[in-house]
Amino acid sequence: MVDVSGILGLAVVALGMVLTPGPNMIYLVSRSITQGRRAGMISLCGVALGFLVYLVTVNLGLSVVFTAVPELYLAVKLAGAGYLAYLAWNALKPGGISVFAPQDVPHDSPRRLFSMGLMTSLLNPKIAIMYVSLIPQFIDLDRGHVLLQGLVLGSVQIVISVSVNLTIVLAAGTIAVFLARRPSWLKVQRWLMGTVLGALAVSLAADTSGPA
Repeated sequence: MVDVSGILGLAVVALGMVLTPGPNMIYLVSRSITQGRRAGMISLCGVALGFLVYLVTVNLGLSVVFTAVPELYLAVKLAGAGYLAYLAWNALKPGGISVFAPQDVPHDSPRRLFSMGLMTSLLNPKIAIMYVSLIPQFIDLDRGHVLLQGLVLGSVQIVISVSVNLTIVLAAGTIAVFLARRPSWLKVQRWLMGTVLGALAVSLAADTSGPA
């Protein structure tokens, strides 16, 4: 149903994006450092629910649109490549600040932690573009079952994002201390992620032949 190369390609994109600091990571790290791992894990549950909302709603719409108008695929792919290039620039530009720098945030109840995690995920432009512009390019129209392909690929993104974010939540305090003592490692992380995302952006923009 879904080509293995498509799953691997989507996995690389998802991993590159989740490792690039954004609203979700900043929120989860700040909660984990200031309020503890339990608060970070509750917040992550809200973030994961936001992923599921995007998974279902976007794929229900895209399954209809891409079946009826396959030419739209190219425009969507170029938009996704442009956004990856934007993320790459943000990672590489001078003056970047570590997401693991301690921040002073108030302690909230579990219910508020969950709801804030959910809203952070739903309002995260990285996630919106991931589902609207990036995941669809790994859908092969010739294989049919566009909706099912989208759900499988979206599930891959969720597994990768939740796994990485859970690791970050559990290790946020240790990572913050490590980077505070070794600021050069932050630059290495930024340059590595920026290079990967930039290469993906060029690859996607250059491949205009149609759905993978």
